[in-house]
Amino acid sequence: MTSPTDIFATLPLFDSMMNSNERIIINQGGTSSGKTYTILQLLVYYALSFVNKVITVVGQDIPNLKKGAYRDVKTIIGNSDFCSDKFSFNESDRIVKCVTGSIIEFASFQNEQDAKSGKRDYLFVNEANGIPYPVYWQLAIRTRKQIFIDYNPTARFWVHDKIIGKPEAKLFITDHRHNTFLSEEEHDKIEGIEDKELHRVYARGKTGRLRGMVYDNYDIVDSMPDNYKGRWLGLDFGYNDPTALVDVRLSGGDLWIDEILFEGKVTNPDISRVVRQNGMASITIIADSAEPKSIEELKRFGLRIEGAKKGNDSIRLGISVLKRYKWHVTRRSTNIRKELANYKWKEGDDGEPTNEPIELFNHSLDAIRYVALNRLFTPPQHKKIFKLGNI
Repeated sequence: MTSPTDIFATLPLFDSMMNSNERIIINQGGTSSGKTYTILQLLVYYALSFVNKVITVVGQDIPNLKKGAYRDVKTIIGNSDFCSDKFSFNESDRIVKCVTGSIIEFASFQNEQDAKSGKRDYLFVNEANGIPYPVYWQLAIRTRKQIFIDYNPTARFWVHDKIIGKPEAKLFITDHRHNTFLSEEEHDKIEGIEDKELHRVYARGKTGRLRGMVYDNYDIVDSMPDNYKGRWLGLDFGYNDPTALVDVRLSGGDLWIDEILFEGKVTNPDISRVVRQNGMASITIIADSAEPKSIEELKRFGLRIEGAKKGNDSIRLGISVLKRYKWHVTRRSTNIRKELANYKWKEGDDGEPTNEPIELFNHSLDAIRYVALNRLFTPPQHKKIFKLGNI
């Protein structure tokens, strides 16, 4: 078989995992450490190397897989001259077929019973802290050869309590410094995270104990209500950072939240197309008023859009308005859920939370805040005071 280095450019982590004989390979890593991409490279290599193997990549939901691991595998194969004519893609079933007869399938399981279907040779549990342990257990006992697990360690979960430390498991801890493909600017951005706990998790890959979260009054639901008092779209522009478009509905006195778009390198025509494809062209969009050119361009595309009413202390004002409501966030809104789990108040010198949020993990949350400023906040009414001479 051809050497991996003749097929694609790899990080040292690739060789370390390939040479590991343990049944369970755990990749605990900070942001941009290359853990997910490297595991997927190894699985592509296994599909090329072995005949008629079944490789299953599991995520918390299908939209997240499509935008993440499935897209990465297509990139890995597409960027390799060696691989390009050896794989085919079944887009509807999310199955990648190799000329060896091996397949890489991408799946999500709703519950323990759902996970009982099918067997496999290799299993990759992507972002495992979003997968319940009973689902993992059912998948694991139906895996013949090797299991790969990765996650950002925002807090302890079942991997720490049930797997790490067992003889059959090997743990790798990586961070952005291990990823030699990142630019200096990308390294500096991650290394520059000021909050100690976030730095520990995302710049060093160490298990965190995040506290002082900005929003904590939310639950996870499967769908949005059809009946509502108000409905708007919040839009936070980005390019190198993600553009976030969020469906916000006010129903039963609560906020219902659904992720429509969360992606980098998005243009205004892309935004217009997503809005129309989702049948939302008639819904008012509340966007970041710091981008008047983008707002005007989207108006010319025929969208109903306005800038958020910003002013002094508008961030804390918007947050205070949103904290009055119970949130119901759809299960498929994986990026919103990740931001909610990481958006926290800055800490003072005494280690206690201040009333100023950290400017991280806030793209979709800013989009929701714009809706709050324009549609959920009612300015106080000041009564006119008349002197006797005016009556």
